[in-house]
Amino acid sequence: MVEVPEEDGFNFELDQDSLADSMGLKLPSRSLMVVTAEVGGGKSLICQRLTFGLLENGAKVVYVTNELTTRGWIEQMHSIGYWVTDHIKSGKLLVVSSFGTVAEEVENVTIDDLFDSEGLKVSDVIIIDSLSELSKGVNATTLLSKLRKFCSKGHTVIVTCDPHQMDADFVQQLRAISEVALDLQTAIIGGAMTRTIVVTRYLRAAGPLQSTIGWRVEPGMGFIVDITAVS
Repeated sequence: MVEVPEEDGFNFELDQDSLADSMGLKLPSRSLMVVTAEVGGGKSLICQRLTFGLLENGAKVVYVTNELTTRGWIEQMHSIGYWVTDHIKSGKLLVVSSFGTVAEEVENVTIDDLFDSEGLKVSDVIIIDSLSELSKGVNATTLLSKLRKFCSKGHTVIVTCDPHQMDADFVQQLRAISEVALDLQTAIIGGAMTRTIVVTRYLRAAGPLQSTIGWRVEPGMGFIVDITAVS
């Protein structure tokens, strides 16, 4: 497997779907990416797809989850066909959970604790799902500054946020300083739920960009791009 040159960005292509072909081919290096959606909007699913694509293309990833235990997150990945055990064993993937391995919450974990950890310092891409929890009680300006500083050291950081759980001004500032901003939308059409990625911002894209990307997730198959909903 080929290591990813930082200056070229990070490839997240998978043979089983065309997401990368619709969304810039690579995640820009030294960038901040913000994924915004309400509860149930698919933030974690998008991040899990990106994680597996990045790993399969040689990137080192740290995934921080505030919703699942470490074991639960791994089981969720495997249930949709994204087998990550070998990546964990090889040191390419580190999963950090505020609930630990089992459902016992690890108290007082801060954003500073994460950025000071050795695992994050040697990673290519850090995914924080979600920032809503870690930003509680933290000065917005200070947090934004820390995110930008960390990105400038050669990392790409992906954060998810629920606009209803965070200060509106902070979310607006976060999106304003990001290189990539994705909004996830859901709708009920004909009795079925449709999911759409709206690409609001994507700087330094390495390939074509679609403004909207329809998608779904199938058990055992993972992420599937709905070609009829891509525009």
